Amino acid sequence: MRAKFSNLWQAVACAALLALSVACAKTPNDAQVVSDVQAKLGTDSGLQNKQLTVQSSNGTVTLSGAVDNDAERDAAAKYAASEPGVKTVINNLQVATTQAAAKPSSEPMPARTVQRSSPPRRRKARSEQKEIAQADNPPAPAVDQPAPPTAYPPADAPTNPPPPPQLATVTVPSGTAIVVRLIDTIDSATAQAGDKFHATLDAPIAIDGDVVVPAHYDVQGHVLNAQASGKFAGQALLTLQLDRIKVGERSYDIQTDQFSQKTNSRGKNTAEKVGAGAVAGAILGGIFGGGKGAAIGSAAGAGAGGGVQAASKKPDIKLSSEKVLNFTLQAPVTLVPTTKPAREGQRLDSSNSQ
Repeated sequence: MRAKFSNLWQAVACAALLALSVACAKTPNDAQVVSDVQAKLGTDSGLQNKQLTVQSSNGTVTLSGAVDNDAERDAAAKYAASEPGVKTVINNLQVATTQAAAKPSSEPMPARTVQRSSPPRRRKARSEQKEIAQADNPPAPAVDQPAPPTAYPPADAPTNPPPPPQLATVTVPSGTAIVVRLIDTIDSATAQAGDKFHATLDAPIAIDGDVVVPAHYDVQGHVLNAQASGKFAGQALLTLQLDRIKVGERSYDIQTDQFSQKTNSRGKNTAEKVGAGAVAGAILGGIFGGGKGAAIGSAAGAGAGGGVQAASKKPDIKLSSEKVLNFTLQAPVTLVPTTKPAREGQRLDSSNSQ
């Protein structure tokens, strides 16, 4: 009797174990799994407002949608993996910043699989499933990051004009002849020191035979000294010097020697003429009136001699227009050479400088 009861008890125990085993092996309800995983995602403040999709099929949960960072992506995978009955989690969640920066690709992003801890007897099966999942979803090739856009200034932005090109210059050495033709008339009787006069180049300026400034360009100078001729012992004097030359729209300061002209002094000549007149007057006075007449004749003769000298007064120095004068540079001058002829009627503006 006791043996029968013992056998019956063992049969009941085996049946209970069998039922428990069948219950454990029963496939979980996919809809329930989806509902539970979504509920867990909704409890996370970082995931509750995200548009996330949860799918379940025979213990495999697939997550889709976009999150803000990798931490949220990993948290969602952990919530899904913690659900009872879930064996594999395929994480297709995209990180928003990475998705926006990456170049569009037709190949799907690699799924991140999170494995739950399982009893030792199931590790081999899980490892095989992981290898299969990786084989079905090979890693995507590296995506080239787009080059940063080139910054262009707005159309209405002010632009600085390019600097003007540097013009080649030459240096005219000291000792170079400057031959000019006067435009203004200069008279020692009316001219004063400091008066300016105008002229033009009568011959081109050349360096080693190469013309650097053609003829007829404007030149300006000034009167250094002017003295009118006197009635008796005075002499006329006129001294000139060049100051500037204008080439095109540029003018250059120059230093030249002086042109000077004067008349001979008449002091000795005047004295001789006055003496001769006095002697002649004395002779005539003695003949006609004796000693008193000689004195009167001498004075009259002297006056007559002075009158003759005053009447023979020499003219002042007058340099007319078109007069050619020669000067020489006393210091080198650097200028921009030209081959263009001077414009007709061009005049040097004394207020314009280099």
